[in-house]
Amino acid sequence: MKGSWNSRSIIHITLPFLLFFIYNFTAVFTAPARHLCHPVQRDELLKFKNEFEIKKPCLDGIRLKTESWAINSDCCDWDGITCDTKSWEVIELDLSRSCLHGRLHSNSSLYKVKNLTTLDLSYNYFSGHISPSIGNFSHLTILDLSKNYFSGWIPSSVGNLSHLTILDLSGNDFIGELPSFGSMNQLNLLSVEFNKLGGNFPHSLLNLEMLSDLYLSHNQFTGTLPSNMSSLYNLEYFQAWDNSFSGTLSSSLFTIPSLTYVDLRDNQLNGTLEFGNISSPSKLTTLDLGNNNFIGPIPKSISKLVNLQDLDFSRLNTQGPVDFSIFSNLKLLQLLNLSHLNTTTTFDLNAILRSNLQSIFLLDLSGNHVSTTNKSSGVNHHLQMISQLYMSGCGITEFPGLLRTQKNLTNLDISNNKIKGHVPGWLWTLPTLNFVDLSHNMFIGFERSTKLGLSMQYLLLFSTGTLPSNYFVNWSAMSSLKANKDRSKEKYMGNFFGYYHDSMVLTNKGIEMELVRILKIYTALDFSGNKLEGEIPRSIGTLKEVHVLNLSYNAFTHHIPSSMGNLTALESLDVSQNKLSGEIPQELGNLSYLSYMNFSHNQLVGLVPGGTQFRRQKCSSFEENSGLFGPALDEVCRDIHAPAPQQHEKSKPEEEKEEVLSWVAAAIGFGPGIVFGLTIGCILFSCKQEWFMNVFGRNERRSSTMVKAK
Repeated sequence: MKGSWNSRSIIHITLPFLLFFIYNFTAVFTAPARHLCHPVQRDELLKFKNEFEIKKPCLDGIRLKTESWAINSDCCDWDGITCDTKSWEVIELDLSRSCLHGRLHSNSSLYKVKNLTTLDLSYNYFSGHISPSIGNFSHLTILDLSKNYFSGWIPSSVGNLSHLTILDLSGNDFIGELPSFGSMNQLNLLSVEFNKLGGNFPHSLLNLEMLSDLYLSHNQFTGTLPSNMSSLYNLEYFQAWDNSFSGTLSSSLFTIPSLTYVDLRDNQLNGTLEFGNISSPSKLTTLDLGNNNFIGPIPKSISKLVNLQDLDFSRLNTQGPVDFSIFSNLKLLQLLNLSHLNTTTTFDLNAILRSNLQSIFLLDLSGNHVSTTNKSSGVNHHLQMISQLYMSGCGITEFPGLLRTQKNLTNLDISNNKIKGHVPGWLWTLPTLNFVDLSHNMFIGFERSTKLGLSMQYLLLFSTGTLPSNYFVNWSAMSSLKANKDRSKEKYMGNFFGYYHDSMVLTNKGIEMELVRILKIYTALDFSGNKLEGEIPRSIGTLKEVHVLNLSYNAFTHHIPSSMGNLTALESLDVSQNKLSGEIPQELGNLSYLSYMNFSHNQLVGLVPGGTQFRRQKCSSFEENSGLFGPALDEVCRDIHAPAPQQHEKSKPEEEKEEVLSWVAAAIGFGPGIVFGLTIGCILFSCKQEWFMNVFGRNERRSSTMVKAK
């Protein structure tokens, strides 16, 4: 009994463990089957894949997501697919950057995958109209169709997407007005930036009470902005730049407590500016109203926007003076653009430097009247953070000596002024300066007494006089490869707040071009079109990282320094239209990157270097230098120097005579030829009739026999 009891007890104890093991074993090995997406959805997605082609060549590094889509695999594991962890239905479809090409038809299989919450088709080559069937995605929260070739009107059925939080239609060819979105109160981000949409402001957007981000930029919207913008009380970002909005800007916009970013530049807005009754400190950090038609003074209420970092009032028609003290309360301001104001004010740079704008980074006063009286009182610590200063076309007559305290200055543009005298030596001692435009002034030369040390990357200059022999010593940005590598990770110069970029006009490889955005890894030196004279400094050979060197249209004399052979990164060299003499340095023939050069209109003599680069130039690059010679010159000017082959042109009577003679000769040969042929034929037929019959009769009988055999 005891033994049987023990056996029974063991069975009772073991059986539950065995059942528990079997249950978990089954659950573990059958789990993958539960993860399979629904076959119907899988089939519809495969049909959708086959509706489009992959545009080749595709972008480098792009992973083609649809390549993983196969009928014998779980679609929940496909690239770009996300399934619900409980129902295993496809809820997210992300085919962005997949190089898909074709038209999205109204009967597309895509519309049968109805439980999607996210649909991202951005950065592809889709075309066609958006079907009203888009409204069937009743669970959709994110819809991104940006950067494609969709066209036509936005269907009103988009208003059925009641759960939508993100809508991005940017970068297409949509037209017309936006539809009425009805009661999509949960919309948090609406981006219709970079489209070609037209029509008035879609007032139905005011129903989107939860709207936080509104992007309408780079479209063709017209009409006025609504006066009750404050109904969008959760709005944080509002961008509608580069449209044709007109009318006044309601101050109610600035009473929205959550508003942090407003960009309405490049429109046709008019009327006076007012920033409303702001009861609490505004959160606004960016306000860009430049290039509109606003009139009247800058309102004093601007001082209430205490958190502003970026302020652009460019081309504002102030119709009167500007009180710069109204900005003194904006202690966080980093970018201030007051360029091309229609104002009677003369800005006092000294007063600006003594202001309380301690965080200023970029100041643009171009196109205004600016006084640069060199007073040093009170300028000990203010504005030490200034990095970029633009005062082009400001009527300045003397070099602003106040700038010598700006140790963080990187960009300086005082072009198109009336500055006389010498370029001060202290300018080149500013440790971070790498962009200077001094062009179109009245400089007469350079100070020699100051030791030069410059991190210059771009320099444009209008001047007279001579260059000191040590002028280019210690120009670190143009002489050191390490200096280039140590630069900021930003690719372009002046990349500020995402859109403010430096630009310049540069003569490169004989072509005057505007660099709208300037590469930081690119270095250029343009002294063309000045009245510089004397010898080109030998220290120019220290600029080992310069890519473009233009010294044309000056009065340089003496020899081209052989130290130019050290400019190993040089791509373009122009010393034309000077008074240079002597030989072209043979060392220039070793510069492997040098693809363009111009030595024309000088007094050069001697052997032209025989490097491959010289043999690929145009002959015009050496013209008006009568003393140059050598195989390289002979090769590039071969077509000009080679004597033209002598051709004896025949007079018109001679040609006509020759033509008559040729016809006579043809007639003489044609007549006897006919007579001779007929005679031979007659003789053969009459004398050899039997032979003719044997040959041609045999062939005829053979042909008839073959026909009968068939």
